[in-house]
Amino acid sequence: MSVFCNQIRASSALVRRLKHALFLTQTARSFTTMEGHRPTIVHKRSLDILHDPWFNKGTAFSMTERDRLDLRGLLPPNIMSSDQQIERFMFDLKRLEEQAKDGPSDPNALAKWRILNRLHDRNETMYYKVLIAHIEEYAPIVYTPTVGLVCQNYSGLFRRPRGMYFSAADRGEMMSMVYNWPAEQVDMIVVTDGSRILGLGDLGVQGIGIAIGKLDLYVAAAGINPQRVLPVMIDVGTNNDKLLNDPLYLGLQQDRLDGDEYIAVIDEFMEAVFTRWPHVIVQFEDFQSKWAFKLLQRYRNTYRMFNDDVQGTAGVAIAGLLGAVRAQGRPMIDFPKQKIVVAGAGSAGIGVLNAARKTMARMLGNNEIAFESARSQFWVVDAKGLITEDRDNIDAEAQPFARKVKEANRQGLREGSSLIEVVQQVKPDVLLGLSAVGGLFSKEVLEALKGSTSTRPAIFAMSNPTTNAECTPEDAFSVVGDNIIFASGSPFTDVDLGNGHIGHSNQGNNMYLFPGIGLGTLLSGSRMISDGMLQAAAECLAAYMTEDEVVEGIIYPPISRIRDITKEVAAAVVQEAIEEDLAEGYREMDARELRRLDEEEIKEYVKNNMWTPEYPTLVYKKA
Repeated sequence: MSVFCNQIRASSALVRRLKHALFLTQTARSFTTMEGHRPTIVHKRSLDILHDPWFNKGTAFSMTERDRLDLRGLLPPNIMSSDQQIERFMFDLKRLEEQAKDGPSDPNALAKWRILNRLHDRNETMYYKVLIAHIEEYAPIVYTPTVGLVCQNYSGLFRRPRGMYFSAADRGEMMSMVYNWPAEQVDMIVVTDGSRILGLGDLGVQGIGIAIGKLDLYVAAAGINPQRVLPVMIDVGTNNDKLLNDPLYLGLQQDRLDGDEYIAVIDEFMEAVFTRWPHVIVQFEDFQSKWAFKLLQRYRNTYRMFNDDVQGTAGVAIAGLLGAVRAQGRPMIDFPKQKIVVAGAGSAGIGVLNAARKTMARMLGNNEIAFESARSQFWVVDAKGLITEDRDNIDAEAQPFARKVKEANRQGLREGSSLIEVVQQVKPDVLLGLSAVGGLFSKEVLEALKGSTSTRPAIFAMSNPTTNAECTPEDAFSVVGDNIIFASGSPFTDVDLGNGHIGHSNQGNNMYLFPGIGLGTLLSGSRMISDGMLQAAAECLAAYMTEDEVVEGIIYPPISRIRDITKEVAAAVVQEAIEEDLAEGYREMDARELRRLDEEEIKEYVKNNMWTPEYPTLVYKKA
């Protein structure tokens, strides 16, 4: 009996041990399962999560999490696994090393951008202190030409989100998405669809680097409060085959929307941002020509917006053209007498042509005859050659500048005549490049310009980035001669002409105007940005240089003076808005008080409203 009992006890003990082992196994499995799926409670939402290294998943947040945590629109639309994130990091690390070799003229430009970007992540006030104090050195790093390389590699450089992403997949959601941005007030938005980034073409979602760079310049040059700016990317797909087939690309991998579908996305975005921030100013940036003019005409009389490629580039070019007239020893009123050959009929080229024609017409009396007379001063050449009325399927925006066939024939030209032929026959005062074709002004083209009837011909190689400039200043001065005016869109160094003479390389950078246009519009409270306000900005910049400077061939001021230049331009914009009865005031300065200010008081008003980076005193208050 005792043996039998002992066996039972032994069996019971074994069963207990087996049950205990099974319990431990089940518990472990349960614990593992619970730990793998148990949610982590967070007391943060929106950007606070993305800026917290403990909780941030970057592009790996699922769409459900993005909606739950108010992250929708704060990240590029493509959701990636952690393995893809690691692969993207390693791939782009190697790719950047290779591409940096072929990047901007400064081989360390990308490294400088990364260092500045890390400073921006750590200490925004110090970042803007550095940028303002060294704007001449770092403007080419945060914007053109380095920003082009940044955009090309943005999928690899993306670490911490700046700005918002509205995509074709967000249709119907944008009105709620816009409230995911934490700022209660936004003064300035720069938006792009990534379709024509500088002269680099369709870079898709990576084009947001352009919007970020432009807003850095708004803060540094115009003193717009950095907490009240918003970079925006509207991702409607891409037609770039390389990006469509790149597994590490962060944007929508689908063909670009077109037609009414495209318009519907932009309409929804505009309605959303102006519903939340009725007084915001939206700057359109690097939209392909196909849409740049259509969207500008669609929105400019309804919203406070402008297109910098069309209107800003035009304004800077007009200022340079007026400066070139001054450099020839003539008054600016002689501008309508200038013969101008324009290479490029994209959004920038047509924008400059329209603005220049309006400027000439206004100087000639601003009537129909004056407008027609101004048209005859321009000879426009695109990839197919001289544009005449014989051109088949001529672009509607270029149509007003097509030469009449008889006019062309009298000049010994025809439809499709080459740039060299046009320069040889027209003998222009100005050769203006807005083609995005690097080296277009070849030695033969420059040789042809030596026949110009002007005593001091001007060469404007305005395309960005540096590699897309139509010619270098060295080429221009060495071929055409010392007595020329040279300007470019990207920065070049001056040319040593020998005997103590310098060939000045003027940079016709849009940053001379767009910060002042934005600031002046904001401070005037203007309902829209009128042609008159843009014209006032351009004329203010043209008049900024002293007579001694323009005689030396300096038609644009140094970037180091950008805060003062912006103050002057903004004041001119405010003054024009008042004169056109568009000003509605800003904050405590209403329209009636604005109208009482004289010219110097307006400048002081602008100066007093420019933000400067200073450390505030911080006080803790328990929630």
